[in-house]
Amino acid sequence: MTNKDLWAPWRMTYLRELESRETDIRTAGVSPATNFLRAAWDDAKNDHLHHVIFRNANGLIMLNRYPYANGHVLIALADPRPTLMDYSSSQRAQLWELVDIAVDLVERGLHPQGVNVGLNQGRAAGAGLPEHLHVHVVPRWGGDTNFMATIGEVRVVPDSLEQSWRILRDVVR
Repeated sequence: MTNKDLWAPWRMTYLRELESRETDIRTAGVSPATNFLRAAWDDAKNDHLHHVIFRNANGLIMLNRYPYANGHVLIALADPRPTLMDYSSSQRAQLWELVDIAVDLVERGLHPQGVNVGLNQGRAAGAGLPEHLHVHVVPRWGGDTNFMATIGEVRVVPDSLEQSWRILRDVVR
């Protein structure tokens, strides 16, 4: 059998960033509040570089740099906390208001056939950034998963982050 290579060069960047962040937190005493979500929040003038689609006084909606599917967005409050119950009831309401906005933007901009909404609280639950709770909104289409994920352990994302960002930002305007 002849195997063909499927290149996913972004994956190594992701793995190195994870390794670097873990090392920084453990050895250099970097505050867990220093993360890509907080960095994007603190750098509003560069929303385009961080792929931030929407922000308000409480938090932001941004594209996931390592998406499960085209148009996968992350929603987070500005204040990094590890669990849902670490936020007050009014902060939780603010978070879910941002989730509502994100689902609306994804549905109007990308016209998916379905949407997954979820959060991973804690590393054991799959949280890649357990120190800053965030919600995922993942648009879904029939046929967007296939044998590649099962056999090749590769996801096929049919559009670039930049194109997804432009589409979703246009919906905001």
